[in-house]
Amino acid sequence: MKKLLGCLLLAAATTTAFAQGSTNSPYSQYGFGEIAPEGVGFNRAMNGLGVGFHRGNQVNPLNPASYASVDSLTMLFDMGLSGQITNFNENGVKQNAKSGSFDYVLGAFRAWKNVGVTFGVLPLTNVGYSYSSSSFLADVQTTVGETHKGEGGLHEFFLGAGWRIAKPLSVGVNVGYLWGGYERRVTTASNSAINSLSKVYSADVNNYTLGFGIQYDQKIGKEDLLTVGLTYDLGHSLKADAECLIISTNSSITKADTSRYVCPDALELPHSFGAGFSYTHGTKLMFGADVRTQRWGKVKSPEYSQGSYMLKDGLYKDNYKFTVGGEYCPRWNSRRFIDRIRYRFGAGYSTPYYYINGKDGPRQISLSAGFGIPIINGYNNRSMLNISAQWVNNSADGFIKENSFRLNIGLTFNEKWFAKWKVE
Repeated sequence: MKKLLGCLLLAAATTTAFAQGSTNSPYSQYGFGEIAPEGVGFNRAMNGLGVGFHRGNQVNPLNPASYASVDSLTMLFDMGLSGQITNFNENGVKQNAKSGSFDYVLGAFRAWKNVGVTFGVLPLTNVGYSYSSSSFLADVQTTVGETHKGEGGLHEFFLGAGWRIAKPLSVGVNVGYLWGGYERRVTTASNSAINSLSKVYSADVNNYTLGFGIQYDQKIGKEDLLTVGLTYDLGHSLKADAECLIISTNSSITKADTSRYVCPDALELPHSFGAGFSYTHGTKLMFGADVRTQRWGKVKSPEYSQGSYMLKDGLYKDNYKFTVGGEYCPRWNSRRFIDRIRYRFGAGYSTPYYYINGKDGPRQISLSAGFGIPIINGYNNRSMLNISAQWVNNSADGFIKENSFRLNIGLTFNEKWFAKWKVE
């Protein structure tokens, strides 16, 4: 029990210090920001695959029903970090940016027979950008510049449980505490005036999340297993007020006039659904596919216009994500180290959840590949180092094109905390 409490405290302390999502994308200025990469180390190597997947030696937060498969003798503890390089291309002008973050901390253990418990912290969205633009007004012979900056994101501390209610059927639930927020600032000034105008948009979120999952196994022959999974995440109001500050500054007298607008109960999570399957052949091969959707189309968002700050619909749209991936392990119990490595791959396509000036935001294409490398020492041959690389392309007609190369590193500790040793 002391070890479990220690893990909970470590998860909370670690994420408080490091889990500030990292992105440089100007697209994170829209909506709740950029949706964070999903899953943990082994999921990310398969491009976020996991709705129809379960295994006793991995923590899979993409479907809480998978927790029922956690090994009864061990304590799983998973943590990961990532770094990326992004190339931005707008009308032939290119620029590179780097970013990185400590992403997640998770733990899992078997609580009772057929019941597994998981806890941890995961990122949900990231906000982070800084860029400027300028235009020349010929009629007044002056240049007007705009500076855009933003930071923030949403994170979730959750506790989940999965229960195998029958041999082929498992169900699960995640209950989480959601916190975070954003601050976005737009400053406009000209080279011939002493006045500047800033608009600062901000919100703070403290609320709950609730998600459900189900998985069904079907044996096919002696070594083959088909698993089908479904997930649902509850959409609801976050009871968070959005604030807009209009700040007019006169640089000659260092004086600022500020107008404050508040839009009450302005933020809302969408209902989310997922479906997927995995096909496993013994201990060698696993492949599968997922489809997930978030119903953003009915969610309103605050917008400032002509001296008022109020909710407006039509700014978001339902989004969809399609993922395929798999894993191959030549021989998990071989004496040759290279045969015990797990080789993973994945590909995905997703549509945007927001509009930009009435047009669709960028669609995303991604590819991933990685390894699960067993860690062997004198007392443990079950832990795993998960390393993967991912290429992500965000593009939309008439807007900035992004190409990102992301490196994910995760470490899964698999310790025999609950084994009873016998001494003869």
